[in-house]
Order: sequence, then structure tokens, then C-alpha cells
Amino acid sequence: FIKKLDQSSGSSLKLTILNQFGRVWTMVAGGGASVVYADTISDLGFGQELANYGEYSGAPTLQETYDYARTIFDLMCRHKDPRGKILIIGGGIANFTDVAATFTGIQKAMKQYRDELLENKVDIWVRRAGPNYQEGLQNMRRTGEALGLPIHLYGPETHITAVVPLALGMRNVADYPEFDAASDNRAMLAATKSSGDVTADVTPSAESAVSTPVAAAGEHAVANLTPETRAIVYGLQTVAVQGMLDFDFMCKRSKPSVACMVFPFSGNHYTKLYWGTDETLIPVYTTIAEAVHKHPDTSIMINFASFRSVFETVEETLQFSHQIKTVAIIAEGVPESQTRLIIKHAAEKGVGIVGPATVGGIKPGCFRIGNTGGMLDNIIMSKLYRAGSVAYVSKSGGMSNELNNIVSRNSNGVYEGVAIGGDRYPGSLFLDHLLRYNDNPEVKMMVLLGEVGGIDEYAVCEALKAGRITKPLVAWVMGTCASIFPYEVQFGHAGAMARGDLETAAAKNSALQAAGAHVPRSFDAIGEKIYEVYSNLVSTGVIIPLPEPPVPKIPMDYNWAKRLGLIRKPANFISSISDDRGDELSYAGTPISEAISADIGVGGVLSLLWFRRRLPLYATHFIEMVLMVSADHGPAVSGAHNTIVAARAGKDLVSALCSGLLTIGPRFGGALDEAASMFMTAVDRGEEPAAFVARMGKEKKLIMGIGHRIRTLQNPDMRVKLIKEYAQKHFTRTPVLDFAMAVEQITTKKKATLILNVDGCIAACFVDLMRSCGAFDVAEANELIANGCLNGLFVAGRSIGFIGHFIDQNRLKQGLYRHPWDDISYQTGL
Repeated sequence: FIKKLDQSSGSSLKLTILNQFGRVWTMVAGGGASVVYADTISDLGFGQELANYGEYSGAPTLQETYDYARTIFDLMCRHKDPRGKILIIGGGIANFTDVAATFTGIQKAMKQYRDELLENKVDIWVRRAGPNYQEGLQNMRRTGEALGLPIHLYGPETHITAVVPLALGMRNVADYPEFDAASDNRAMLAATKSSGDVTADVTPSAESAVSTPVAAAGEHAVANLTPETRAIVYGLQTVAVQGMLDFDFMCKRSKPSVACMVFPFSGNHYTKLYWGTDETLIPVYTTIAEAVHKHPDTSIMINFASFRSVFETVEETLQFSHQIKTVAIIAEGVPESQTRLIIKHAAEKGVGIVGPATVGGIKPGCFRIGNTGGMLDNIIMSKLYRAGSVAYVSKSGGMSNELNNIVSRNSNGVYEGVAIGGDRYPGSLFLDHLLRYNDNPEVKMMVLLGEVGGIDEYAVCEALKAGRITKPLVAWVMGTCASIFPYEVQFGHAGAMARGDLETAAAKNSALQAAGAHVPRSFDAIGEKIYEVYSNLVSTGVIIPLPEPPVPKIPMDYNWAKRLGLIRKPANFISSISDDRGDELSYAGTPISEAISADIGVGGVLSLLWFRRRLPLYATHFIEMVLMVSADHGPAVSGAHNTIVAARAGKDLVSALCSGLLTIGPRFGGALDEAASMFMTAVDRGEEPAAFVARMGKEKKLIMGIGHRIRTLQNPDMRVKLIKEYAQKHFTRTPVLDFAMAVEQITTKKKATLILNVDGCIAACFVDLMRSCGAFDVAEANELIANGCLNGLFVAGRSIGFIGHFIDQNRLKQGLYRHPWDDISYQTGL
């Protein structure tokens, strides 16, 4: 089920059952995070109790998260364990995924499986961070309390895997306050208090495993970032670019790090973004060549092209290797054959590659590639607005946020961090970046976070042994849990699978330690190991901690602030008739699927949109009848005439239609509102028809809705006859129509053609409908009529005819209309 769900989704949904009778179940967000949770469970001796391995990531929808969660709950509750079961809902610090929104699907599944979770004595432990995590954890707490489920909640103040020993009963819960009671306690950052050296079961002869030449000091393929570094962004990535500009402003750069964007599917233009509180314009070009030519100060290309077009766009970028020195490839799924060609050609051109499948990199206080570091609150929390002394390199982009957090809490912060990407063939290797860091006097120590699969870590070992890397290196390779899995498991990244003993995490950790790296016991102790090495550098004077600068302020994006409930403002528009924000369009609260399945027709739709009511069937049929009888009255009337003239002048449909509609007014079609007002006012006053006619004559006013050019009582207008008979048959009462018909009896005695015409009949019947159908009181009906809904019916109906005349003239291929001279009386002497 999950496999099919994954194949039909743009998100990543993976689930492997390791032991259906296992006591420890996990639901982890992120590929890298899923590995370190499994590692920690295994390293703490509970590998045989681990029931599953998997991940959900890539911003799955509420329904997808719900389906994933309920699948795990169903499997977990099939076999009881007298000791109860443990569910760890974990994850790293998200970049842009709304944690509260993600948790909504899990909470829905919890409500559905409440009884089963209680019956199986499931103890739930949650650790999550990222955008809106506070609200997400609070909602989880409320759900747990409402359902009576035991639930423990932790945020970024706690190490990512610290919940594992807590859940397994190996640590005192009192030492780890939950997210809303936690203080800045560094002890909470590790699951194991002791950070002793790694003990690996597998120790292959790694000395001769890799024969990688160790680069000498000098130039490096990936360019070092400076406060003057500027980039071109390929793709119309306004959210990522705005994040980069916000970071720049926070770091007090003199100018934005993004010079321009390239988007080949629209003409050259500018896109409006923010520089602090002020608006700024970023140019967008259709070609890379133009972008490079017009911005000679750029040296980095951040490529957001899809995996289908990455190769051609990078190859084009390499043509400008005299200027562009580093290319970051964000896309996942780039074919390996294309990646290897890109790497080969880039090396020939002297261009450094970061990626593919990378979130990018960050140099605090200086430059940020794309979405690296997440949202601004995470930038602030991890102190990425100023440089520290620790540089790291990681395969996992998601875990780079955790490294930012861990490093900032256990040292003076990050100097630079790069995620090289999890593909089998990354464009740059661990060693490329570690050598850059080693040669940079501002970097005092380094951190490497590798993963199972590949042999790149052995090149680092060779560099350590050769003395090419001289600075302290804290290293850990994720994936130690692989040895306890009953069969081969593909971890989150394409390159995360061991193809032999040398590629196992345990072997690589052992080799790194033997080469001189500082290797912790497990990932949950990496913070302690960083602190240990950092403290030693401080005590020996290598690092001199500086006073903490003031935390910079940056304006929060309005949409995000509103989503968090931090601000409010009056809306520019108010609409009460339709809503397109949900899963489907709704008219006055009625989903469009329901409107169609109920066959409410055009009259029903009109009643919802105009009156916000679901009128009775006879009422909606009457509305449709009005539209039918008012749709057209031949080509000679002014509205149709204007439409025809405009159509024959070559105007488009909308222009021709507007030409016709603009003739509607007091003399053409506009009599409906006035007729309704005259008739219903007289009825409400209790005025007799004869007195009404006399008063109108005395006031020298025409009675609107009375009179026809040729029709009489003996030669009636069939439209009037049909409308009148329908109203008398279906309406519960027709006092206004009765009054209008009585007026007709008086006026026709004066002149035979002073009959109740179609406008007057529609007006009178419509007032009776509004007042008698039960959907409105008299005041509401009067207000709707005063607002012009009657003329709206004429406009809606007549538009049908006008459009017909436009189509007819084009079908007949009629030329430009010119009125004949002999039909014009020229009176020039007046």
C-alpha cells in the first residue's frame, strides 16, 4: 500500500517491516533522520526490537500523512506485547515543511486508532522542529490529552535522537523537560552522557582499500564564499531567492547575493522581492548567456532545474567557466550517467560542483545557497547570522539543519557547512571540502557526517594519515543499524547502500578513528564529542570565544506571520458567495461536486451566488425561464445592434459583448428594477390600482413595465403569458402580479398597447417569488431587489443572445458595417 502511495505521490513515503512482532516502531520525517533513529536504537542494543524502517518526507499532504500513519498504527497493533509498545515520531529540523500541518494527518490517525493504541499500551515519543513546530507540538499534546494517550514532546532544544534512550527507559525523564518547559540545558543535547570512542565490530584492512591521491594545499575546485559572492539562480524560485535575500540583509551584506534569475519560459522581466522592509527588483532573463554577460560579478550558479533538464543547463553553464566557478545542483534523480559526464566536464573546466540532490550550503554571516538553513527562526536559533569556528560537510541536506543546531549549542557556531548530496556520484567529495576548511585559517575544527555506502570516507582517512588534514575532525558515518537488518535495505539516499564490508558504516567509523578522527560512540553522542574537542581548543588558546553580537532583526513574511496567528489586518476584499481555498470550489458553502450531483441547474447556481440561498426547485426553474425568455429579442434592438456592429468591425467577443451590454439602461432593459419598485411600493402602501394609475398620471410619470409597441390583450406577448401562468401555478401567492394585472386592465382602456409587458411581468413575479418562497423575509427581499438583481437577470439572459449574434456574424463572415446614407436625415441647417 505504501509503495503504491509513494509511486503516486510527489513526496517520499517509504516503509520496510523488519520484525512484525517488534516492540519499537518509528515514524520519522526525512531520509537522513530515519537512518540516525534506526542507528541509535541499534547502538543502544534494541536492534532486534526494531519493527520497521522508513521515512515520510517532501511535504506530504494531510491525506498522505494520514494514510502513512494509519498503516503504521494498524501494523503495530496487530500483535500485542505484555510490556507495551513504543512509537517514536521523530524528525530533524525541517526547512520549510509546516510541522503543525504535517502533524494534522498523524492526529487524525490517532483519533481513528485510539482504542487500539490504548489496548496495546503504546507509549508515544515525539521529537520535531522546524517551521511552526511549537503549534504542532502543542496540538499533539492536546490530542494526546483528549484521547488519553501517553505522549512526550520535545523540540530542537533536545538532541534529535535523545528521545530514543528516554523511550527505552535508559535515561531519567526528569532530566529532559519537554519542549514547553525546557531550558538551554546542554546535557539534553545528547542521548548518552558519555562520549567514549567508537567500538566497531567490523575492522577490515582499510589501509589499502582506497588509493586516492591526497591533494596538496592550493586552489580548490569549489570556490570559497565571501561577502561579495553573488549568484545566478536558474529557475523562477522566488521563495528560495527571498530567503537568500533575507539572510543577506540579516548578515548586513552591502548588496543582495542574488544578481538575477534565469527562466526560459517567459520574456525578460523583473520580479519584486524584499530587501529588509523595502522592495527591490531582481531581473529575470531567458538565457544563461545574457545573465552571465549582464552580471559579470557573479561566480556561482544555483541550479533549480528539474532532473530532466539539469544536464543541458549545467553543460551550458560550463561554457562560461571563466566566470562561473561553482555550480550547485539541487535536483534529485539526475541519471547517474549524466552526473558523471557533468563531473568530468566540470573538472576539465575547473568548475566545482555541489550536488546533485543537495539542499546546498551556508556560510554564516556571508552567503546562503538556496533554502539551506531553513526559515529565519532556525537561522536565528542556530546563530547562522555570524561566523563560528566549526566547518562541517554532510551527505544529508536534512541533517545539515541538525548539525547547525548541534554545532551552535556545543561550540561557538558554524563557520561553513555544505551538504554534498546523497547520490552515488556527488559532484564534490567530503575531502574536497575538508581540504578547503583545513587550508582556511578561520576554521579551527571540522565535522564530517557520512553514511553507509560508498568509499569517500577512506579518502579522508588517507588525508589524515598523510598529514594533509591537520585540524581536529569529528566524524560519524550513519547507517550502523544496517548490520542488524534481516535483509538489505535501501536507505533514503540513492548512494546509501553498502556494496561490501568496506562500505558499511561500522567499517568506515572504525577506519576514521584509526586514522585519527574523533569518532563518538554513536550519532546521539556527536554533540558531546564536538563540545569535548571545542573545549580543548578553547583551553589551549586555539579558539578565543568572542562576545555574542546582538541578534539581528528581520521582518517576518506577512503570509507566514498570519499563518502563525501573530498578526491581523483588514482584508482588501470580502467575499461571502464562493471559496476556492479548500479541496474543491464551493458556492455559498455548497461544494461544486454536490451542486452538480444534485442537478441544481443554472438557476440553482445563480441562487447560490446571487442570494446565498438554495431556493426551491420551482424557484430555480422560474429563474431559468426568465433567462430563456430574455435571452434575445432579435437583431434590431439596440443591444443586439451594437454587438453586431462591433463584431463586424473585427472586435473580439468580450469587446462586442460589452458594446451591447452598455446600451442596457432606463430605455432598454433597465425597466425591470423600476417596475418592481413601483408595483411593490404601491402594494405595500395598500394603494388601489386605479389610485396608483391616477397618481402616476398626476405626477407625469411613466408606469414602468406597462406598454408594448404592437402587443395588446387580444394579441398578447407569448413570453408574458408563459411567465404569468407559471407564477400563478407554482407560487404560493402573487399579490404584486395581481396588482400589475389590475393596473393593466385600467391602462388598456386608455390605449390597447398599454399592456403588462415582459419586463413588468418578470418584475412583478420576481418580487412575489422572493417574498413567498420562504428563503427571505420582506426586508431581505427588498434589499436584494434594490441591489439590482432584477436587472442582473436581464443582463445574464441577454448576454446569451449577444454572444449568439457575435458568433453568427463571424460565421456569416460579415464585413464592416456602414450605415446607408439614405437612412440618415441630414439636417445641417439647424
